[in-house]
Amino acid sequence: MTDVPSPPPDEDVVAASGSAAVAATPSGDYPVQVKADLLPEYSRFMPLIKWFLLIPQYIVLFFLGIGAMFVLFIAFFAVLFTGKFPKGMWDYLVGVHRWALRVMGYLLLVTDKYPAYSMEQQPEDTVRLHAEYPETVERWRPLVAWLLVIPYMIVAGLIGWVASICSFLAFFTIIFTKKIPEGLFDVIRISFVWQMRAGFYNYWMSTEYPPFEWDEE
Repeated sequence: MTDVPSPPPDEDVVAASGSAAVAATPSGDYPVQVKADLLPEYSRFMPLIKWFLLIPQYIVLFFLGIGAMFVLFIAFFAVLFTGKFPKGMWDYLVGVHRWALRVMGYLLLVTDKYPAYSMEQQPEDTVRLHAEYPETVERWRPLVAWLLVIPYMIVAGLIGWVASICSFLAFFTIIFTKKIPEGLFDVIRISFVWQMRAGFYNYWMSTEYPPFEWDEE
């Protein structure tokens, strides 16, 4: 009779019941993943007009954001009283995050694929969001998640600022070489990972604290 192996470290999660304790899980197992493809070649002059082409996207995101505020308001009480995040509401918020991620990818020049007008993942997406639905959500999370995530959001904001600089440099590399150096691309991609995970935890869409790891790949 063989011994039953103990769970590997990456499955350990600190449960919080009555306290605000959180534990970061290894990023490879984290339920929110962002993937992006470095294209072999980029359109040389698209960086000059991408900001303009995105104007219709900003308008749509504005109204989607208004809808997201109403959804979060209802979900707040749903989680508080039932311990569950209604699946339809969760799917809507994931769709808004996915749409915003596509727009960010296009704006920061890591893709030439114009963002699809859809909340669903599209086969042509080169920047992709994957998220796992939490079956249960602790009732205390809507009350304190915003506070617990502050340290992570500060770091995510700093990485986002560095990513903006990398996108500015990528503007010139695309103009002159039609390519983005892998190092610049990776910083921008990683900023997307941190921003998405911060948003999911902040809105109780993920119950595992995001890991303070630079990169998972």
